[in-house]
Amino acid sequence: MRAPLQRSPRTAPADQPTGWMSPSVRSVFTVSFVTVVVLVALQLAVRDQLHAVPWLALPPLVASAFLVWRWVLVVGLASFAGTFVYLWILNDFDVLTAFDHPVDFLMVGAAVAIAVAVAMVREHDDARLRRLTQLALVVQQAILRPIDSRLGPFDIAARYVSARSGAEIGGDLYEALDTRYGVRMIIGDVRGKGLDAVRLSSTVLGSFRHVAFERADQRCMVNDLDHAVARNADDEDFVTAILLQERGGTLEIVNCGHPPPMLVRDGVASYLEPESMAPPLGLGPAARELTVRLQPGDRIFLYTDGLAEARQDGDFFPIKDRAWSLIGHGNVGDGLASLETALRRWVGGPLTDDIALMLLDYRPESD
Repeated sequence: MRAPLQRSPRTAPADQPTGWMSPSVRSVFTVSFVTVVVLVALQLAVRDQLHAVPWLALPPLVASAFLVWRWVLVVGLASFAGTFVYLWILNDFDVLTAFDHPVDFLMVGAAVAIAVAVAMVREHDDARLRRLTQLALVVQQAILRPIDSRLGPFDIAARYVSARSGAEIGGDLYEALDTRYGVRMIIGDVRGKGLDAVRLSSTVLGSFRHVAFERADQRCMVNDLDHAVARNADDEDFVTAILLQERGGTLEIVNCGHPPPMLVRDGVASYLEPESMAPPLGLGPAARELTVRLQPGDRIFLYTDGLAEARQDGDFFPIKDRAWSLIGHGNVGDGLASLETALRRWVGGPLTDDIALMLLDYRPESD
């Protein structure tokens, strides 16, 4: 048996620039500093028409949304210096007269104090959010155990793509087990986000890991999982899921309200959709099986609705059209990595929902 597929959280590299070495910090600081200089120049140019010292309060306030409080303070000191230079030149280079405008200095000083306070609060909240997000990812990794890269006749890869939207992790789930009844798999998505979704996801996975070894009939497994969800979920909660079972080259699929799996065969992708779909777990699904005869080299692609609903300017990601080029050849792990890269390029920004992915390559001759 090959080594288990390892999953690791997508965290920033350890050598990522921070502080002044960060390009974003230098850019914001430079823009703020240049703004101070430009404002002073403009004020001097129109000094006979407008007394515009209050505008120098803006750079530290803007910087507080991006920089740590220390750099905000530096920008604030630059605004103070700009205020002094402006008043100094305005009063014919008389230092004492320049300081004879306490209201102007008080206004800029108040703006600097507010900006520093805002930056400190934002830093505290950002640090708290990072800790919660990291904790959420650790919890999720504990629930989603590594899947063996080879089970029965399948090469398997699984991947969790996090939207990283704060600490609200999703309830996407997957598992694959080699049992005496054949290889059994599940992929699902809990309605909602946060700890409640994680708890329900854990319930479904725990129940599946038990009944997969106990129930000979996959439809009985669906009933057991449905009862587990109904006992532990709120009235409006449910879990969309697909259960798969391979025996003797035949794949049996039960779809409970989930996006259909995709079969990639000989360069052509097609959806494996039953005549009628059962409701999600928790809503009393009547299991209906779809049976597919597998051929060597077939690839089965499973995913959650975060992929099906990914958009670029209103256009959905063309999964089916690009399936062969992304996941139809090479090894399954590289296929999922290529898919994620293409997806992020397509969206062109942060994802709106977490995504669970599984890719199966049917290779019975490797048994």
